[in-house]
Amino acid sequence: MPFNVAESILEKIPHKFVVKIQAVYDSLKTAEKKAADLLINDPQFFANATIIEAGDRAGCSEATIVRLAQRLGYKGYPELKANLIEGQKQKHVELYRDINEGDNCEMVVSKVFKASIQALNDTLNTIDMNEYERAVDAICNANRLAFCGVGDAAAVAQSGYHKFIRLGFNAFVSPDPDVQLIAASHLASNDVMIIISHSGKTKSILEVVKYAKILGVKIISITNYPFSPLTKNSDIVIITAAFTEHMKGEIISKRITELCVLEALYVSVLLQGNSKLAKKLERSNSALELNKL
Repeated sequence: MPFNVAESILEKIPHKFVVKIQAVYDSLKTAEKKAADLLINDPQFFANATIIEAGDRAGCSEATIVRLAQRLGYKGYPELKANLIEGQKQKHVELYRDINEGDNCEMVVSKVFKASIQALNDTLNTIDMNEYERAVDAICNANRLAFCGVGDAAAVAQSGYHKFIRLGFNAFVSPDPDVQLIAASHLASNDVMIIISHSGKTKSILEVVKYAKILGVKIISITNYPFSPLTKNSDIVIITAAFTEHMKGEIISKRITELCVLEALYVSVLLQGNSKLAKKLERSNSALELNKL
């Protein structure tokens, strides 16, 4: 977790607030972190305090409290409070359970599967449907699609490429940053680049994105952090919510959430394309039968 707090305290705060704060905490300024820490450690006080009382208790200004609310996706402090109060009435979801060195095989399997289920549910509750629908429209109207990711994100990009060429899209994918830049140089304003990056901080990916932006290419990013350098350079952002770590600090299930987002986009685009895309998919499936016994 980006903040150190006892699990007993976290159990008092609605799960969706844990997810929201995890996503933005590292990007908060020092004063904003003071307000976030107050929200985490005493959500009951935060839910019932005036903005003046909250600012005094946290040691920050009223404007800082408002900025924190906006960082968490609310219009202001009243909306944040209302959602916090409403969330406290709901059943709490089990908190993320990180994998530890002493865990046996059965515990590891259980934790990995539970982390994946948790990440998928949290991502489903996090997705901004307006952004998602904008992404579907952009893909439907694209002349060409380029899928980009490095490391294991490249495998997710490859999966997205594979889905959309089955629908007959003019698509490109490569795990090589140099080849990505070359491909970007041939894109134009009626093309779309779909970026896969959990952190949103990968330097080579950011260079490709910035270069594509100069050419007017529309950027759709699938990432875990709403205030990353990638999101600042994207036209459309779909946020995932995968936070569980194993003992070496690697995030579990982050690629599963990205794969599901791409799968959903693929199905949505297919449905919007009606019979035209359905016929192209049928042709692709017929061709693939040649490789079946």
